Amino acid sequence: MPIPFNIGVLQLSMEPVRETVAMAKACEDAGFDAFWIAEAYPWWRKHGFEARSSTAILAVIAAQTRRIQLGWGIISPYTRHPVQIAMEARVMQDLAGERFLLGLGASKIFMKEIGEGEGEKVGPATVMRESIEVIRGVLSGNAFEYQGKVFAASVPPLKPDAHTPRDTPPIYVAGTGPVMQKMAGSIGDGLLTASITTPEFVRYSRKNMEEGARKVGKDASHLALGSVIVGSIGRDSAKGKEGAREQAAMYLANKVQNIKGSADELLRCANLTFEELRPVADAMEKGGRKAAAKAVTDDILKKVCAIAGTPEECIERIEQYQAAGCTHIMLEIWGDDRTGQAKLFGEAVLPHFRK
Repeated sequence: MPIPFNIGVLQLSMEPVRETVAMAKACEDAGFDAFWIAEAYPWWRKHGFEARSSTAILAVIAAQTRRIQLGWGIISPYTRHPVQIAMEARVMQDLAGERFLLGLGASKIFMKEIGEGEGEKVGPATVMRESIEVIRGVLSGNAFEYQGKVFAASVPPLKPDAHTPRDTPPIYVAGTGPVMQKMAGSIGDGLLTASITTPEFVRYSRKNMEEGARKVGKDASHLALGSVIVGSIGRDSAKGKEGAREQAAMYLANKVQNIKGSADELLRCANLTFEELRPVADAMEKGGRKAAAKAVTDDILKKVCAIAGTPEECIERIEQYQAAGCTHIMLEIWGDDRTGQAKLFGEAVLPHFRK
């Protein structure tokens, strides 16, 4: 049976914990299906934010929510050994049970920040594959011995009376390029795509994910495809797009300054060029995110395909993503009064998709 359409919110772990917890509660009250935490990195200090541990924050949120699904979206095996990831997943299982979703990705930006992966003979695909094998092996509760090219693990079996789960949460693989996207289909429970995902990039990504699934005989209709999409909402169209414009500016500048070639297909699907985005990156460097937002023209914002504007405009855009094959909307709400925006989504947008 195909998985149900899921509309959630994603937030970077770059704000005070109490504010993030308040937003998660607001999203639960509004009726969103999921709340994802994406791990920030020190680059954001340039723009007035501080990086925080996403796994620690989500554990706090798990203890203060009851219904909403909670996801790591994403954490990187370059910053945590997969045995440690399994240990942190146990915490989430204890607190959130089946609400927990595990998103794992190489995170090339983070790799650059900490000097990992450069010049190594073993590529990110091998790191990801071995990480998933270790995480699943440890969480199974059975005796587990592993020696890979990158990771090793030696874990004794759980005693029968050990008070702990013995199952594995859904593991989603983050990927922008075809190799990682196909891997998501072959060994993961789904694929997560990066910010500035457009409906066209969803179609590209789904094709790769399904190809990976077919090669191992998996039914791709059981796989999730989650997409991070910038957005904001308001009763007035122009006002409702202000937050999306600012968030898009931060991501587009990030792609120019940090990701570069890795974002080629992402930007191609949006019909955007690095040359077109360079003024946004320059404005970000000189004047910060507010200045960069002003450099995001109406044409650029349209190409980004943000879920933004009035409730009616947001509904229309979500339908476009759903038709393209996205199963999990990971909406990154930005702008003024984000808890109020979450409430408006709950009142005027989400009911349309609950019929």
